[in-house]
Amino acid sequence: MELTLKQRAGLRSMAHSLKPIFQVGKEGVSEVLAKEVLAALNKRELIKITVLETAGDPREVAELLASMTGAQVVAVTGFKVVLYRRADDEANRKIDLRQLF
Repeated sequence: MELTLKQRAGLRSMAHSLKPIFQVGKEGVSEVLAKEVLAALNKRELIKITVLETAGDPREVAELLASMTGAQVVAVTGFKVVLYRRADDEANRKIDLRQLF
């Protein structure tokens, strides 16, 4: 399911106060990083990641991580990336996209 503009804006505002929990360095995106990001998304649903200049284009890194984890890119601002993925476990679901209309 693709995010609507209003859902994306709502998620962006929710992510504004988040601190980045991952940093993509010169090694780029690896399977290990993708698994860690997936685990974090299953727990939090919305995460922020810092992309170092040596890792390449932040938009490309965001798209690669999204495709590897089944997440959606909410925003790429400078070297910060915000990803959203609905949690698999219902107990971890904190964000209701229907309220972001």
